[in-house]
Amino acid sequence: MAGSTLGTIWKVTTWGESHGKGIGVVVDGCPAGLKLEEGDIQEYLDRRKPGQSRFTTKRQEGDKVEILSGVFEGQTTGAPISMVVWNQDQRSKDYSNIMNVYRPGHADFGFDAKYGIRDYRGGGRSSGRETIGRVAAGAIAACFLKSLGITVTAYTKSIGPYDMNPERFNIKERDQNSFYMPDNETAALAAQYVEEMMSKTDSVGGVVECVIDGVPAGIGEPVFDKYDAALAKAVMSIGAVKGFEIGDGFQASRALGSENNDSFSGKDEKGAQKRTNHAGGILGGISDGTQVVFRAAFKPTASIAQSQKTINRQGEELEIQVKGRHDPVIVPRAVVVVESMAALTTADLLLSNMASRLDRIQSFYGCQPFTFENEENE
Repeated sequence: MAGSTLGTIWKVTTWGESHGKGIGVVVDGCPAGLKLEEGDIQEYLDRRKPGQSRFTTKRQEGDKVEILSGVFEGQTTGAPISMVVWNQDQRSKDYSNIMNVYRPGHADFGFDAKYGIRDYRGGGRSSGRETIGRVAAGAIAACFLKSLGITVTAYTKSIGPYDMNPERFNIKERDQNSFYMPDNETAALAAQYVEEMMSKTDSVGGVVECVIDGVPAGIGEPVFDKYDAALAKAVMSIGAVKGFEIGDGFQASRALGSENNDSFSGKDEKGAQKRTNHAGGILGGISDGTQVVFRAAFKPTASIAQSQKTINRQGEELEIQVKGRHDPVIVPRAVVVVESMAALTTADLLLSNMASRLDRIQSFYGCQPFTFENEENE
């Protein structure tokens, strides 16, 4: 199966299935000397794990991570870092009724069409449980970025029709409610709405917003590997994400150039200073030194208990009721996944950027810049 690896220098490969023995990831390219313990990774996985509230799946998994390689005496060694989380609470029998049936809104049909075989137990590789590997790797990337003064912070912007109020934004409230929303008042309204949809055996979608602070100017490549394009690829690879926007996003299409352009007001050691940030911190695919801001739109959970029309492998029409334990809303547990993908993307582009200028390479290796005068003196 191709496509399980992300990154150019900081490479991440995830493996495992929802109802297999475990889920894991290999991180290659992390520099040696980074202080790292399992607790640093567990903190991120705890934000993603099931059973946190009445709005998440009741699957009981501790999601305890084990570092198998690449760390010695609390520091990375430069070798590949391999990690695993063993599955503990599989109920594969819950999926026996869909062995030969395609669930609406799922990847079942696509897997069958591509491979001619699929792991129907919870979706296999297309399960949301695959994101364990992403989050474990993202936790390491976040530690690396923190050592450079860069932070990545994601939160729920909206649940269904309920958007957080920017005037009440308080990041300290993010971890005080079930939705990871920095606005407890709106979170309470969203909870009532989700409860109502749960009573109707339906599900809800929402939007996750992410901000990256401290990124210096000059990160990202100007053509195919633009910073925003790389973020879009990483975030759009998360299951259930159906939209991505950076800065003003789609609202920019309704603005005038005079309204959308960000006026420069100065410059510091990090990069430009701007009066506004409609661009979301990236111009021409390259960071400008201001805050990077983007959003990801998540569709409602595809697994709902309502009777739905579908077909089986023979193309016969029938109705299905999806069994099992599923989140009525994916968004809360996806917040840390978005954060992780942003951290991985940023870490990889930071390392790639180190080779963009000869003078910086010469400085790193302690070389004197070449001049014609040096040539004449030889």
